Amino acid sequence: MPMTPRERVLATLAHEEPDRVPIVVGVSNATGIKARPYRELAGLLGVDPGDAYIYDWPELGTALPTEAVLRRLGTDVRPVLDAFPAATLRRNRERPAHDPFIDDWGSGQVEISDGHWFPGVHPMREADTLDAIERYPWPDMDDPSRVAHVRAAAAALAADGQYAIMATPWLLFPLERAFAMQGMDSFLANLAMEPEFAVALLQRIADLCRRLMGHFLAELGPNVDIIKIGDDLGSEQSLLMSPAMYRRLLKPIHAEYIAFIKERTTAKVFFHTDGDVFDLLDDLVEIGVDIVNPVQTSAGRMSDLAGLKRRYGDRVTFCGAIDTKQVLPHGTPSEVRAEVGRVVRALGPGGGYMVAAVHTIMDDVPAENILAMVDAAQELGRYPLRD
Repeated sequence: MPMTPRERVLATLAHEEPDRVPIVVGVSNATGIKARPYRELAGLLGVDPGDAYIYDWPELGTALPTEAVLRRLGTDVRPVLDAFPAATLRRNRERPAHDPFIDDWGSGQVEISDGHWFPGVHPMREADTLDAIERYPWPDMDDPSRVAHVRAAAAALAADGQYAIMATPWLLFPLERAFAMQGMDSFLANLAMEPEFAVALLQRIADLCRRLMGHFLAELGPNVDIIKIGDDLGSEQSLLMSPAMYRRLLKPIHAEYIAFIKERTTAKVFFHTDGDVFDLLDDLVEIGVDIVNPVQTSAGRMSDLAGLKRRYGDRVTFCGAIDTKQVLPHGTPSEVRAEVGRVVRALGPGGGYMVAAVHTIMDDVPAENILAMVDAAQELGRYPLRD
């Protein structure tokens, strides 16, 4: 008898084999679809794409798919997101066309070409003293407009009971927020040269993250299955910092943050981190990460799916691993199908794997390949898996 999508996800997270591998596409800023391929997908399907964006943020460029599209994709989860403060949304909607988008933290994006935005406003780029942290006008995490909709949205999904609920507060990640405040180059330099300042900045950000997360979790109540957090810790070639530096400076902050979440919910912690982060997987498991995403298969040892499954398959669930560097953008639908089959056979046995693209599906991915990915997952991901 077929499972409901939620039953399928919960079995997978319990490292049991459901009826098929779950699909996680279109439901967060790390598992989403950019607006252009999304509109092409909707056109291919002959359905109205709607005009909604994740976080109501067009400049981010990630579509919020309609229910009709999510159903066609076979997505087994549904999102609950927080919101920018009402004043921030209003200010950005009323700003002159093409002016930078400035968020509630004071960081923001600039338009680098027509309709394409890139992080370029770093309000603390020159800061390197504790006094600069104390003087900065930090955002109000108690603003009720951030989470005013969350209780009703989560309760409605829970009452329906069909889908796993994935809650994704926007970029509540200490390292990535520090990059937004200072720029990646400036902050990494401070991490090496001014560690007292860098850790103080990370800690201040983490304190604010926890405060908003507390409100978010209180509004969700029991109506949540997965909480998405994360920090990009790697590149295709290596980590952004040495394992020793991570363990000394950032791991305690991550551990405290995850402990805070787990004290308030039974939801599984989904941790997004790009790049070759193989050397930190033991650390992530140790501090309580339940789901590792995106399993960037183009990055070093993250390509060794059999090795990952063998070493970590009974301790974490993997989500992702469908290549967005070559296969999805440049492969044929038959090549996409073959890749999905390969990944499912490597990561799927015994449960513990959810199909998703490596990060957001970008503008260079044809709509036909998106359908090829999810259709292959629904066919080739049925248990018992076949060689």
